Amino acid sequence: MINQALKNTVREYFIAQYSNDLSKNAGNKIEVAATINKIIGEILSQPRSLLKDKDREAIVRDRETFVNELVDELAGLGPIEKLMMDQEVTEIMINGRHNVYIEKNGKKMMTGIKFDSNQQIMYVIQKILAPTRKRVDEAQPYTDVCLPDGSRVNIIIPPLAIDGPTITIRKFLKLIQKVEDLVRLDTLDKRMADFLVTCIKSKVNMIFSGATGSGKTTTVSVLSSYIDNDERTIVIEDTAELYMAQDHVVRLETKPPNIEGKGEITIRDLFNNSLRMRPQRIILGEIRSVEALDMLQAMCSGHSGALSVIHANSPQEVIYRLETMILMSGIPISLEAIHRQIAASLNLIIQQDQLADGSRKITRITQVNGLKDGLVNLEDIFYYEINDVIEHGKVSGSFKATGIRPAFYPLFTKRGVILSEEIFNKD
Repeated sequence: MINQALKNTVREYFIAQYSNDLSKNAGNKIEVAATINKIIGEILSQPRSLLKDKDREAIVRDRETFVNELVDELAGLGPIEKLMMDQEVTEIMINGRHNVYIEKNGKKMMTGIKFDSNQQIMYVIQKILAPTRKRVDEAQPYTDVCLPDGSRVNIIIPPLAIDGPTITIRKFLKLIQKVEDLVRLDTLDKRMADFLVTCIKSKVNMIFSGATGSGKTTTVSVLSSYIDNDERTIVIEDTAELYMAQDHVVRLETKPPNIEGKGEITIRDLFNNSLRMRPQRIILGEIRSVEALDMLQAMCSGHSGALSVIHANSPQEVIYRLETMILMSGIPISLEAIHRQIAASLNLIIQQDQLADGSRKITRITQVNGLKDGLVNLEDIFYYEINDVIEHGKVSGSFKATGIRPAFYPLFTKRGVILSEEIFNKD
């Protein structure tokens, strides 16, 4: 087996001597392999005084394996390249050089993958960051980026990450493109799917809520594909993640401060600017702070059909979080006025959760139906009922309708979209 010191020597040699060739052919594994074989041939031709016999024999014996490892590293993401190609792997978590975890079928598990060194992890990080304007260094030791395939990446390095560079990759699932795919995965049932697609087409204002990893962004991406192709859609995100199939889309991304702490462009800055861009739809990647009030005011002022994401564990918690965010804006406003604003602007909250068995479900579709005793009145239209936890922790349950017809149902007819009222019949 090629020893670690020799691996590092070979790696450093061809990076130093052939960086231009490798950067030009970075995406072509065949050409990268040819370049690597050329480099190894040059190393093997060195005088015996520069390359020990046992190292020469190790290179010859393990050449194919070594070339494959280096191709993955230079044309892909090194030791995790095969995980990136595995469609069943939904998340990859690198906790330093010796601990690489994956999520598969909703369950997290340890892999046998190990990095040679922290420097090798940093090389993978630099490959991820190269096409972007993001960086990680001592001044900015963490960042979020999106890979070309739509996968989301969080990176944090020492000294904040005590056990070494840490990378979390949430993979973009190409198998989930349409609402039928979500139905097939049992994320929701056909009634709920038809209802949500109708809401999208009828320009209902919607917030998608749930914990990290519950599938909110995937659901938003799928449902947004039903927005009319002629509508001018503005997408605002901290890190570009949402996949949009339409032609008339403007994607805006926040800008972190520079090394001097200046030049930051926030979600709120981009949102306020987007209102002057004649949007017919606004999609807010995530509501995190004072932009909550701007979003609600925009919904009230004719910008219907807005979609946004928020971290919350229930529809009621969505209201609590919106309250807190609006109060953080510094604008003197009472809770009663906040609830009036929410009730006047927001139509629907879609709650999504990851259950104990790892499955992801839309557990509640809840309408905002005016005020009750001065507070926002929430009413479930559909919900997921857990019946039992059976063998191997598998959750058994079913989707149900409460029998409540949405208050905004007449909007469907107004928008020329037909949906039978029978889907709301109580189970």
